[in-house]
Amino acid sequence: FLSALGPFSIDMYLPGFPAIASDLKTDIATVGLSLTAYFIGISAGQLFYGPIIDRFGRKKPLIFGLILYLIATIGCTLSPSIEVFIGMRLLTALGSCVGIVVGRAVVRDLFPVDEIAKVFSFLMLVMGIAPIIAPTIGGFAASALGWRYIFGLLIIISSMILASVLFFLPESKGPDASISLKPKAIFSEYVKVLQNPIFFIYTMVGALASAGMFAYISGSPFVFMKLFGLSESQYGILFGMNAMGFIGGSQLNRTALKYASIKKVIFISGFMQLIASFCLLVGTIFGFIGPIGTFAFIFSYMLCLGFLNPNTPALALTPFTKNAGSASAMLGSLQMVLGAIASALVSAFQNGTALPMVAVLFVCSVISCTLVLYSNFNKHT
Repeated sequence: FLSALGPFSIDMYLPGFPAIASDLKTDIATVGLSLTAYFIGISAGQLFYGPIIDRFGRKKPLIFGLILYLIATIGCTLSPSIEVFIGMRLLTALGSCVGIVVGRAVVRDLFPVDEIAKVFSFLMLVMGIAPIIAPTIGGFAASALGWRYIFGLLIIISSMILASVLFFLPESKGPDASISLKPKAIFSEYVKVLQNPIFFIYTMVGALASAGMFAYISGSPFVFMKLFGLSESQYGILFGMNAMGFIGGSQLNRTALKYASIKKVIFISGFMQLIASFCLLVGTIFGFIGPIGTFAFIFSYMLCLGFLNPNTPALALTPFTKNAGSASAMLGSLQMVLGAIASALVSAFQNGTALPMVAVLFVCSVISCTLVLYSNFNKHT
């Protein structure tokens, strides 16, 4: 459920973009900056929490982050302007990102290397269910009650998670006084993490593939609701169906790993993702696909992402034991930095068509697939 808090925080309020823009007297592109701010907050916050959870254990920093998230979400509910709203979204990201870091670190703490990818596949199931439920709930809440009630629901969800952590979550790794929190030591530790070729290659492969998803998340409210004319509720259902593709891929991945190596699964899924994004780009440029075709190719992209997302972090975190928190933080931070860039590019180049979203998604696929090919011919990865 910790892993699902991030997707809920992103996906539940997407159907409310038009209502937020109208109420706060701005446009959808500006509301989209709140999503970029959220990605930036998650990126920076994970780097902060990484060494903290290695030094003080997993539970206390997690409680702090959840309290910050709860307070900031209340701020979102009460926001009188788009500037305040964007600022509160930044703070919610700084609170929620601790769950992402702790979740991956706990998996590395408790499971042997050969089981990590399968465990991550299960986490993808939990994270994938959230986007199915969240936009649908958010769409109906925005239509029936108003967009502020979306954040009221997030307050209830985060309060329940905080209570569960306080009373039921055991500590998976105790404090380690040997971990230094001096800026120079932290910086040095992150440099060592980045210099590991296995970590860097597979983190970037997964981060770029996910950046394409963030481009879709950022651009899809405009493309499907404004361009193709879907209602808020219809958009929520479509978004949930694409999330089902992601879930399907992550669960099929557990079966695929019984018959193929993790590297082979990454190679095949990365190549298929590239084909899907290329077809989407060509169809968009020449105008022979509408909402159904766009949905179909994005669904295919998300299906492939379901294979990539569990496997790339499993390989990336393999070299680390003592500093798993820092490695997990750097992995998540790079993923969100690229997601923020992809999201910002879609907003910056908005031209009234689906092309900005589709082009960013395709470029991410090309670079990701290139790195996969490189990893297959490099003996150090």
